Amino acid sequence: MDRIRGEFIDIVEWTDDGRDTIVWRFPRYGNEIKMGARLVVRESQVAVFVNEGRLADVYEPGTYTLSTQNMPVLSTLKGWKHGFESPFKAEVYFVTTRQFTDFKWGTQNPVILRDAEFGMVRVRAFGTFAAQVVDAAALLRELVGTDPQFRTEEVGEHLRQLIVSKLGSALGSSGVPLLDLAARQDGIGQQLAKTLTLELSATGIAIPRFYIENISVPPEVEAAIDTRSRMAITGNLDDYAKLQAADAIPIAAANPGTGGDALGLGVGMALGQRIVQSTSGAAAAPAAQAPAQPAPAPAPASADVPPPLPTAPRWFIAVGGQQQGPYDESALAGQVAAGHLTRTTLVWRSGQATWQPADQVPELTSLLADVPPPLPPQG
Repeated sequence: MDRIRGEFIDIVEWTDDGRDTIVWRFPRYGNEIKMGARLVVRESQVAVFVNEGRLADVYEPGTYTLSTQNMPVLSTLKGWKHGFESPFKAEVYFVTTRQFTDFKWGTQNPVILRDAEFGMVRVRAFGTFAAQVVDAAALLRELVGTDPQFRTEEVGEHLRQLIVSKLGSALGSSGVPLLDLAARQDGIGQQLAKTLTLELSATGIAIPRFYIENISVPPEVEAAIDTRSRMAITGNLDDYAKLQAADAIPIAAANPGTGGDALGLGVGMALGQRIVQSTSGAAAAPAAQAPAQPAPAPAPASADVPPPLPTAPRWFIAVGGQQQGPYDESALAGQVAAGHLTRTTLVWRSGQATWQPADQVPELTSLLADVPPPLPPQG
């Protein structure tokens, strides 16, 4: 039936029922499109006419009449010496010119960059891009050949490999610091689209859109960035040391045993040093005894010698009916983190007449900001 149908004058057209076909060849028995065939090219298509083995013409959207050496029935009869097949082959390839937007790309291996702030850094990236045929004749010559149905999967891997090969040079030559890459992803993507389009110009394919969804660094670099951010927030190294000590308290409490004891010992030593420094070597007085006596007045100093630094207040807390302390404010933060100091915990320092709940002491308001109040009585 295909052979009989091929003896009639064709209406050559194509309606794409898929989303991944780039090139489709009109099927005709023996590739013998007859003289006078009507060619219908729709929007988002171009048709490439190959006559007797040569690319004859490229047709834009519209309706055309094809001229070939194949006459209905007569050409077949004259081709008796070729097994009743016409030697005048005529083919039409339909090429989709719309954008194919479902391409994805990603770096299988990290790309090594030299950053002014972090030195040698390995980065990974992934995203999407769109591809579009801008020269159907070049595409047919360079990639399609005589393939009757050329799909996106046949060119997708080639495009992804090309992108990865160009990504490293694009990121390296951009001159953008690592911390600013997220803000410049748009511009880098546009530059890569132009570079890839120029590289693919010989194949008739363009990359109109290129998107970088994410650029990531190894976990150890992320940890270094987080540490630097925390140091910037705390303001100085002394406060950062206090923060590290406070963070270590709940870890030590949650890990009893050799590792937890060693960690607790290290934290205790660090806190002890902080307490000694803040109290200037003064011995702690128990809360049950009389309030601590004021320090003796310093000896007169000359005009060029500054007075001694003020000492930080020393706090005592009641935990399980036992007095603990003294603590400075940084040590109290560790007690809050460990859950020993709550809003209802009794506290005392020099100058107070009696022990008071922590939430009634104005100086401790900021420390207890994140501590929830006691639960209401349950029915």
